[in-house]
Amino acid sequence: MSTNKPLFTDFESVSSKQWKQQIQYELKGADYNETLVWESPEGIKVKPFYHNDEVEETDSKISINSPEKAFEILQNIFVHDVKKSNERAIDTLNRGAESIRFTIENDTISIADLMQNLPLEKTTYYFNLPFLSVDFATQVSEYAAKNHAKFVIQIDPIGQLTKDGNWFENLESDFEKLNTIASSSAINYLNISSGIYQNAGANMVQQLAYTLAHANEYFNRIPALKHPITIEVAVGTNYFFEIAKLRALRLLFNTLAKEYHHNFDCNIIVTPTRRNKTIYDYNVNMLRTTTECMSAILGGANVVANLPYDALYHKDNEFGDRIARNQLLVLKHESYFDKVNNPADGAYYIENLTQQLAEKALELFKDIEKNGGLITQLIEGTIQRKISESANKEQELFDNGKEILLGTNKYPNKNDSMKNDLELYPFVKQNPRKTLITPIIEKRLAEKLEQERLASE
Repeated sequence: MSTNKPLFTDFESVSSKQWKQQIQYELKGADYNETLVWESPEGIKVKPFYHNDEVEETDSKISINSPEKAFEILQNIFVHDVKKSNERAIDTLNRGAESIRFTIENDTISIADLMQNLPLEKTTYYFNLPFLSVDFATQVSEYAAKNHAKFVIQIDPIGQLTKDGNWFENLESDFEKLNTIASSSAINYLNISSGIYQNAGANMVQQLAYTLAHANEYFNRIPALKHPITIEVAVGTNYFFEIAKLRALRLLFNTLAKEYHHNFDCNIIVTPTRRNKTIYDYNVNMLRTTTECMSAILGGANVVANLPYDALYHKDNEFGDRIARNQLLVLKHESYFDKVNNPADGAYYIENLTQQLAEKALELFKDIEKNGGLITQLIEGTIQRKISESANKEQELFDNGKEILLGTNKYPNKNDSMKNDLELYPFVKQNPRKTLITPIIEKRLAEKLEQERLASE
């Protein structure tokens, strides 16, 4: 028997038209579109099947630069005590973490003390800076050059504006400092915090368009930009859509970068969303984050930082971190999610979703640019209003039981009590203060329902 004979050549191919005719026959008079076609919040109509003879010429030409190596497992560490943070970094690297992200509290932190005895050759270290200091960025860059370390700085003045409502100082000063860093830094320094759009309730088209507009502001305002940009993304449990969203993001970013004659790619860090996480029946959060991490990996994330199942109500703890890290280790070493490069290629459904999300996001991006760009629309309040409208629609679906979170608005455990277990306040805090713009506020779907349950305990 010849081993070169193509499989299934003995079977007659079935066309898309034949499949649809058979489906309509089985429906026994029910309307095909009303029964089997559903529409997503982004306006994408999802069909019951996808066939190669329906793939348009443009769809077959989707070209996405997949990461050259498998995803890295990232451990987040907030640096308050340098010695303890250093010890924790060493411990987590020994327990399976492959990269570390330090969130630095202020510019008094000593990089040399923080990095003591940490391996530098193969491990990537991210420095998330909630402040803007040229001197500190220079210190990190010089330490990396001197010690041949793989460092990435994460600075995002626009992200600061969206989340806080104010710049670090003001627009002119922030970009003056950023341009100073750009002209001298030998390492990646620029970050786009796009996860806030998802966590605040933006739909996927909005998330992509706002992220692209976010990047475009930096392309326009930093002439000396020559290093890859880090993009932080949040993903939810709409499995195939999230895979397509990440693919569309990389496609759109590369398309935009080429317009500015940049040939670098983006470095995508993915974290599961907080929007669908719950404090009641909290173990279900592990199931949610598992599928979300799978979407991240299959969508082409460079780095994945899992969210601990108890992150909403517990302070950082070794058990929660270990379980979150082990979820990724199982996916990598037991489920072999690191063995195939760009596994979503050729899946008609995902290719179709990628194309539609990219097209719709590009259309919205062009509208944003036509009306002054992201910063202008943030100052005018347009972006906040659009996200709020999207979030309210999703909230209404949850309140009516059409959007389901198990253990919260579906099959709740009546005996579950959380009142005495809250180490953190898991709800939006109201903090009236003067801001330049209305900040974009992250909010979970279950907050109102959970507050009512807590009040009745």
